[in-house]
Amino acid sequence: MGISRRSLLLTAAAASTAGLLPAASARAAGSPPGDVVGRITVGYQGWFACPGDGAPINGWWHWSQDWSHAPSPGNNALRAWPDMREYTAGHRTAYGPLGDGTPAVLFSSYDQQTVDTHFRWMREYGCDTAALQRFNPNGGEGATRDAVTAKVRSAAEANDRKFYVMYDVSGWTSMQEEIKADWTDRMSRHTASTAYARQNGMPVVGIWGFGFADANHPWSPAACLDVVTWFRARGCYVTGGVPTYWRTGVNDSRPGYLDVYHAFHMISPWMVGRIGTTADADRFLTNVQQGDQADCNARGIDYQPCVLPGDVSERQRAHGDFMWRQFYNTVRLGAQGLYISMFDEFNEGNQIAKTAESAAMLPAGSGLLALDEDGTACSSDYYLRLTADGGRMLKGQLALTPVRPTPPTTGGTTPPPPAGDLALRRPTAESSHTQVYGSGNAVDGDFDSYWESANNALPQWIQVDLQTVYPVRRLVLAVPPAPAWAARTQTVAVLGSTDGTAFTTLAGAAGYRFDPATGNTAGLTLPAAVQTRYLRLQFTGNTGWPAGQLSALQVFAQ
Repeated sequence: MGISRRSLLLTAAAASTAGLLPAASARAAGSPPGDVVGRITVGYQGWFACPGDGAPINGWWHWSQDWSHAPSPGNNALRAWPDMREYTAGHRTAYGPLGDGTPAVLFSSYDQQTVDTHFRWMREYGCDTAALQRFNPNGGEGATRDAVTAKVRSAAEANDRKFYVMYDVSGWTSMQEEIKADWTDRMSRHTASTAYARQNGMPVVGIWGFGFADANHPWSPAACLDVVTWFRARGCYVTGGVPTYWRTGVNDSRPGYLDVYHAFHMISPWMVGRIGTTADADRFLTNVQQGDQADCNARGIDYQPCVLPGDVSERQRAHGDFMWRQFYNTVRLGAQGLYISMFDEFNEGNQIAKTAESAAMLPAGSGLLALDEDGTACSSDYYLRLTADGGRMLKGQLALTPVRPTPPTTGGTTPPPPAGDLALRRPTAESSHTQVYGSGNAVDGDFDSYWESANNALPQWIQVDLQTVYPVRRLVLAVPPAPAWAARTQTVAVLGSTDGTAFTTLAGAAGYRFDPATGNTAGLTLPAAVQTRYLRLQFTGNTGWPAGQLSALQVFAQ
């Protein structure tokens, strides 16, 4: 059985969260966008098999502790249970039935439909590139891993996704020479695929495990550097899955490996087991990742932090808040790309692939937890949806925001909108502003600060992104209170959109009176609640000043 990275857990250093970076206006200097830079990469194990699936390994590969026997409560290797509804083949386990009465079955990665389903999800949810994990291929797992690689290639080609080989050298005794032979004799052939990832025109190869301070990663700096330079000499863009403290050579990193780490084109420090809360994520940003990014920038190395959904079994996920905080931190840091740990790692419980939503989808008496473990219902695809939004934020398609834009559930199970102002401190946009009076002033909760458009240039507009589609019913508008501002009437139309592109008119242009006698506020109630995410106010007139002006744009669901 493959060596679990869970054995590498270390305690995160504690420190103040003061001094967090401001939002990055763009990624820091590094390689231009390619198949890993500017992209979401997901770690893909592809290491599950079941007896009777045709795989050479012919066992419950990674599903149970004893692969010769079916998974059961006493022979379990899982920390989370997959949502099996979209797989055409399922293999019967020794668990009792699920909570809804259906048999407890599991998928096989040797089944092409399984891999096709996973890569379809990658396409549907914005996962750009898959890093296929490849452990020592020269033992009993080798033939099965070779076959899964071919299946991954086929699925990536069919779904317009990219993939690359990522060697995990854990426990690979004769790694230094065998990894070169494996690439030369077997894996390099896959670079001919249109789906094989390239960066800066070079095929991507990942190496995970150099420099870790444990017995499973014993190679000298010279041996590790030899391997990295060998791949570079063959025209590869080499990514390094490195220890969390690679730069300082402490804790999980052996000292003396800095030249090895700096030989990689891209550095991706491992984070599983290092953080488990949003506070942890903030501490690592301040104490570790800021220095990592600066070091990489100074050397022209691309930086690719890990983003974790959290271990379901350890109740880390906080219905998406934990994962979203990492997206927010690493994007504002200016990271060149992001690595999701992992896509299908049900063994460590940090998978984003569709997962059991509730007890109805878990084997009775299994002791496993579903995505609703903290009392908040989550759809099985929730962490795929969060990943899609994180990718959009990385690419500048979504405004940088600390608030996760995706609700935990969809459709009829969506929770009711929160009470209060839905627009408070949400991202804004505008047609223009004058001097320092930007659109963010209208949603900062301060009625004395305000947005003012360019003067003598009407029509003008201001827009707020509520970050989730809500049933909007009521707006409150304001300008600064008396005695600062005298009365005025502004002519305003209200437009709405669910995608930020196609807008419809929710309320036609009308005059709204802002009078000091009534607090310089004006209210607007729509005839019925309208499902809207983006609210745009179009200003065509103002009797008090030749511009659009607002100190408050408040939005309510009722």
